[in-house]
Amino acid sequence: MKKALLLALVALVAMTCVFANGGSESTGTSDVVLNRDKPLVFFNRQPSDPVSGEIDMETMNWNDKTYYVGFDAAGGGAVQGQMIVDFLATADPAALDRNGDGVIGYVLCIGDVGHNDSRARTQGIREALGTWNGSTDPGQAKEGSANVGGTTMPVVELDSRAMTGTDGSTWNANAATDAMGNWATQLGDQIDMVISNNDGMAMGCLQASNYPTGVPIFGYDANADAIEAIGAGRLTGTISQNVDAQATATLQVLRNLLDGLTGEDVYTVGITEPDQYGNKITAEVNYVAETKALLANNSPVTIANWQDYTEGTRDAGISQTTAETKNVLLTIYNSADNFLSSSYLPALNYYAPLLNINLTVVQGDGQNESSCLDRFTNLGSFDAYAINMVKTNSGPDYTSRLQY
Repeated sequence: MKKALLLALVALVAMTCVFANGGSESTGTSDVVLNRDKPLVFFNRQPSDPVSGEIDMETMNWNDKTYYVGFDAAGGGAVQGQMIVDFLATADPAALDRNGDGVIGYVLCIGDVGHNDSRARTQGIREALGTWNGSTDPGQAKEGSANVGGTTMPVVELDSRAMTGTDGSTWNANAATDAMGNWATQLGDQIDMVISNNDGMAMGCLQASNYPTGVPIFGYDANADAIEAIGAGRLTGTISQNVDAQATATLQVLRNLLDGLTGEDVYTVGITEPDQYGNKITAEVNYVAETKALLANNSPVTIANWQDYTEGTRDAGISQTTAETKNVLLTIYNSADNFLSSSYLPALNYYAPLLNINLTVVQGDGQNESSCLDRFTNLGSFDAYAINMVKTNSGPDYTSRLQY
């Protein structure tokens, strides 16, 4: 009797494990894929230490199906800095230097001092203008210099702030509006340029009622409203991080892993070389083996080429496939994030059906990790996961839920 009860208990436990992990009674335990063995892609917010910026390789090595998809942050910072330098080289010193003091003064909107992308952009800007003082923190800049219309002029960072909202959210456009209003009042015509770590904050600056007319302003992301603002002459320039390439690469890596691809095929098929359907991302995307990261390249957007980046342009290299439909749970750290909500998510929603990926999207509040984690549930119902964290060091909070 005891033996029979023991056998029954073992059978019940085995059956429970099957159903808990998305299996079925008919397939048997050999077909069960545990959550910890499923594909996992982090995107846009790279698992890393918020202070040092060091990549969290323990999280990235969670399993052999864990990857990161983003863009070349360091390269992007350099591209933004170069765009600003190129603008200055052709500017009229007399028109740019509003108070005629012989110094070019700028203010800087910092997105999040604990975010690798924000740090890279701040560094790229300061290095290009000679104001880099070895730190990406607010207020940590030295006097630099730049070629302005053939004349070398001193460059000074008048002020810089991390744009954090009253709710604690970072990259906050409303905080940038308030900061710009204060800057315009306090600094007046000392401000010759405004520079931002992203378009959302740049557009927030332009919303300030006292934004100084004609002062050049630079953003980053190539959001639709920013592109339109460039065409209208309100925004001077931005940087495209090729959001379509990033969104497609996120989905394609998942697709490749779900289809059983291994080795370099995971990050090349459909990305840098055609897949079986002839799909291949048009923009350049590079793989960094040391950090298991796929990174899209960046490109400047100015009045000279803004029409090439107008809303609705999608990658013609991606078309409908006949792959088996798979279910993916995807988190976005902040539903109010301008870039993710207006650019990244629409791209994901466009390309996912083409790759026959059914997305379930969870969006957080940008402040509390629990706003995503509390809905990072029913994991056995999904074939793979795509994660965009609130905090870049929160990787273990997600992987710990994928143990079984």
